[in-house]
Amino acid sequence: MKLITEDEIKRINELWRKSKEAELTEEEREEQQKLRRLYIDSVKHNLRGHLDNISIKHEDGTITKLSDKKKM
Repeated sequence: MKLITEDEIKRINELWRKSKEAELTEEEREEQQKLRRLYIDSVKHNLRGHLDNISIKHEDGTITKLSDKKKM
């Protein structure tokens, strides 16, 4: 999976600012949508990575990784 770069985030912001001042061209709207999708997918990927590293400690002392729980 391709993660979003700092330059791509800057471009999202540039397009957003430009859209507030004037209408975007069709190419710019398409680029904006692709970059937004990439941003959302990157956030989801990062969140999944964090959640997969969480462990739950039960009252009996056993530990279950959250990633193992989703397989059940």
